[in-house]
Amino acid sequence: MAKVDSKGRIVLPQELRERLGITPGTEVEIHEEDGKAVVTSEDDPAEIIERMEQLVEEAASKRADTEPLSEGVDPVARKHRAAVRNGAEHTRDE
Repeated sequence: MAKVDSKGRIVLPQELRERLGITPGTEVEIHEEDGKAVVTSEDDPAEIIERMEQLVEEAASKRADTEPLSEGVDPVARKHRAAVRNGAEHTRDE
């Protein structure tokens, strides 16, 4: 049985991760369904990028200043975006 740590993290059992194809860096969605936490892996890296870019655009449209989007992106978010794009390119090459 998995446990929740003090930071709210849960480690999925290795057998389950392997069956579901969840590898390090896999994007997952967690939502409540009928009083249960449901974890769904995102299979299409292109959809992840599209959703992430949509969220960035929405956040940018709410900003009061006119700072260019590329300059205002947090370095961690920029690194994550690059990793997802690299994963998408790798998946297309296979």
